[in-house]
Amino acid sequence: MSRTGVQRICASRIAQLLVHAVVWIPLAATAGESKASAVPLASARLPADRLAVYSDLSLQWMQEYLRIDTTNPPGNELRSATFFRKILDREGIENRLFEYQPGRANLWARLPHTNREGKRPIILLNHMDVVTSDPFHWKVPPFSGQVVDGAMYGRGAQDMKNEGLAQLVVMVMMKREQAALDRDLIFLAVSDEEAAGTGTDWMIANQRDLLGNAEFLINEGGENLLENGKVRYIGVDVGEKTPFWLHIVAHGRPGHGSRPIAESAPNQLVRALNRILAYRTPHKLLPVVEEFLQDMAPYEPPEQANQFRNIRQALQDKNFQEKVIQDESLNFLLRNTISLTMLGGSEQTNVIPPEAWANLDVRLLPGEDPQQFLETIRRVVNDPDVTVEPQQAEFRVANYSPTNTPLYDAIRQVSAQYFPGTPVVPRLTSGYTENQRYRPLGINAYGFSPYTASDAEGSTEHGNDERIRVEEVRRGPKILYDVVMALAGR
Repeated sequence: MSRTGVQRICASRIAQLLVHAVVWIPLAATAGESKASAVPLASARLPADRLAVYSDLSLQWMQEYLRIDTTNPPGNELRSATFFRKILDREGIENRLFEYQPGRANLWARLPHTNREGKRPIILLNHMDVVTSDPFHWKVPPFSGQVVDGAMYGRGAQDMKNEGLAQLVVMVMMKREQAALDRDLIFLAVSDEEAAGTGTDWMIANQRDLLGNAEFLINEGGENLLENGKVRYIGVDVGEKTPFWLHIVAHGRPGHGSRPIAESAPNQLVRALNRILAYRTPHKLLPVVEEFLQDMAPYEPPEQANQFRNIRQALQDKNFQEKVIQDESLNFLLRNTISLTMLGGSEQTNVIPPEAWANLDVRLLPGEDPQQFLETIRRVVNDPDVTVEPQQAEFRVANYSPTNTPLYDAIRQVSAQYFPGTPVVPRLTSGYTENQRYRPLGINAYGFSPYTASDAEGSTEHGNDERIRVEEVRRGPKILYDVVMALAGR
C-alpha cells in the first residue's frame, strides 16, 4: 500500500468523518452492538481438526506466496496470479486470469450465492505487487519466507500478501464447507497498486461486469494495534487523505564542476527546497479529528489529555505546535503534509547540469483544493527559474464509506467475540488505498485486516525485516471467514 506515516494512536470511538465536505457518518447504536456481539461465530460450527487443516494451509501457502518476487517495478505479478490460480483450480473454484500487459495480470474468482435471489456481491480485494527491498539490511533474504523466533519474514508480510493469503484461504474454506451464501463472494487480486494502479484501472475499464455491481469491498488498511499482549483497538479505514505529488525542476547554466556557478540548477533547487521545507502548512482541524482527540484523551497522560480535550486552544500554543510536528502519528491529522522523497541532477560528479529536479509526496486533507495548494507552493518557491507541477494529470477527490452498513456491523460483531472490550473505530488514514477507485462505482469499501500487529511489526511495512507472527498467519483467515459469513452467510 502506498502510504507514509501510518496512524498508530488509539481511540474509544470516532463518530464522524469529514470527507471533501462536512459529512457526518452515524455509528451503530451501542445497544445494537451488544445484541450483535452475541451472534455465534460461523467458525464455531466447524470441527477443530478441520480448522487446524486450514491453519496449516495458511502457513504453507503464506510461505510459498512470500517466496514469489513481485517487486514493483517491474512487478511480474503473473507469477502470483498463476500461484493463486493453481490453488483455485484444484479446489474447483471458478476463476479467470487476465494478463493485461506482458508479465502483469489480474486474477478474478467467484463463489456464487446459493439462494434464489442473491444480494449484491462482496469483493475481497488484494494487490500482488510489493515495494523494493535491500537484502543487505534484512536479517534474512526478503523473499525467503523464513521463520525466525516465531515470525515469518518476507516482503509483503504486512503489505499485503498476508491479507491476500487470508482472502484466498477464505475462498477455499467457503468452497470446502459448502457455505450457504446469500450474495456472491468475489476474490480479486490485482497488479501495480504500489505504483500506477494499472491493474485496478484495467479491471474497471475492461471487466466491470465481473465486479457484479458489488455492494461491499474489503481491502488492505485498518490497524489492530497490539500493545503489551492486548489489542487496544480495531481500526477500520473508512476514508483516506489524497496524494498530490509534485515535481520540482530548477533550470540554470550548465558547466564544468571545477568552476562553480552560483545560480546553477542544483543550487537553485536546493534553495527552493529549503523554502518549501521551512514552510509550515496551516493547521486544519476537521470535526472528525477533534472528536478523535477528545475521545482518546482518557488514555493519555494528564498534560496531553488536557491538550486533546481542548485541541483548538492547544493549537494556539507554539510549544504544542512543535510537539505536533515531531509526532508523526498526530501531524498528518492536522495539516496537509509535504515529504521530500526524490532528487536528481547530473549523472557525473564533474558536470553541472542544466536542470535539477525533486519530487514531493504531498498528502491533502479531505476537502482541500489541489490547485490552491499548488499556487501556494509556487509562491513559497518564488523563483522564475524553478517550476512546480503536479506529477499526475488526474486528482482523485477524497471519498469515504459510511459506518452504518451491514459489513461494518459484521466487523463489529466478530471483533467483539475475538477481542472482548476492544473498541472498533473508523479511521481517516494518512495514505492512499485503491478503495478510492472503487467507491465511485457505488461500492462501500473498507480497509480491514484480520491480523493484529505491534507497532514494531507494523512499522516494517515498506521497511526492513517485514514480518508477521506465525500465530497471526494461522488465526487471521478464520477471523476474515467469520466476518464474511456474518455478512453473506445464510
